[in-house]
Amino acid sequence: MSTTAFPESNVPSPPLARKVPKQDVIHGETRVDDYFWLRDKQNPEVAAYLDAENTYADAVLAPLAGFREALYAEMLGRIKQTDVQVPYRRDGYYYYRRVVEGGEEAILADLRWLGIAWEEGPVRQSERSTVYEEALARALEHGATRDDDGAVRLGRTTIARPDGTATYQLASVVDDLDLGITHVIRGSDHRPNLGVQQEIARALGGELPEVIHHGLLLGADGKKLSKRHGHTAVAELRADGIPSAAVRAYLEELGLPTHDVQLDASRLRRFAIDAIAAMSDEELATAADAPVSLAPALRGARDLVEARSFAEQILDPAPSALDAAAHPTLERFAELRAGFADPLTEADARSIVRELKAVGGDLRALRLALTGHHRGPELWTVVAALPAPEAERRIVVAGRG
Repeated sequence: MSTTAFPESNVPSPPLARKVPKQDVIHGETRVDDYFWLRDKQNPEVAAYLDAENTYADAVLAPLAGFREALYAEMLGRIKQTDVQVPYRRDGYYYYRRVVEGGEEAILADLRWLGIAWEEGPVRQSERSTVYEEALARALEHGATRDDDGAVRLGRTTIARPDGTATYQLASVVDDLDLGITHVIRGSDHRPNLGVQQEIARALGGELPEVIHHGLLLGADGKKLSKRHGHTAVAELRADGIPSAAVRAYLEELGLPTHDVQLDASRLRRFAIDAIAAMSDEELATAADAPVSLAPALRGARDLVEARSFAEQILDPAPSALDAAAHPTLERFAELRAGFADPLTEADARSIVRELKAVGGDLRALRLALTGHHRGPELWTVVAALPAPEAERRIVVAGRG
């Protein structure tokens, strides 16, 4: 086994925290904690002591810096990103806590997509256990009681589990008070929690912030949104190609409804069309992951998924084979297209389509030859997007069928 020498001259003296005895009585047992005062993170003396501890640790462990990083990486790789607490039984039911992999990042991604920014955080309840323990101690001094199994109640409400961890009711109130929250905006399904949380806040020596409850979005059947309704999360709206501006416009129109409202999918789709129309060519092309030159072809899309499919039709068409009945139209198109230099203007592209229509050309066959699809963006936008050599190549290939 190898050893590492630590040059004593470079190592500072270890900091010593002063002792301030604090006595607690739990389950009839008296406990004295000399360092309870170190839990007060707002105390400048605590901050100074922790800085000294960190400086000392960094100096002592400096020779092991590489090993520490490797060990941390290995430990992190062994931590499950999805974690489930061992269930515990209470009042005839089993309860457990679950950590869902990627859950936090999914919420943050939804907020970013909606254009909602924040100045601090996120604040994780999993990292605030010390704050909740302190609040629990205060609650026990002001009316809360501990059950035989170790759980803590305030009245009929459980505020701490048998393992000592805070429940939602306690943690949310403590966060509001500790972080100086002034307004809480939440769904109407939380209305039953209001009285309970006000009682907890008063037991902790504070008052709950102003709480505003808004109605929930329901399905057409009047029930809470579920998978059968099509949209249950912001991420699903994004996946369905609804622009974020459309979602914001819909929510702004709803405001803060007092009662539950049914999700109006057709209204949301209308906002999606308006949002796409309001985008600049650059914004639309970026949203559809397409070259900006295709923006005119994307304008007729009803959502961004359809816009991407329009771009794909032009950039990577499906193979098509047309019978002899389509040849006159294809030949006439080739003649007309040869009369214009690249790039085509909108006026030139429209004139080609107009001429074909005037002579009774089969425009459906032409669309199929150029895109491989029967439906898609306006035909003139397809004609304008394709350079002459590529348009001719597609016509030849389709005519061979």
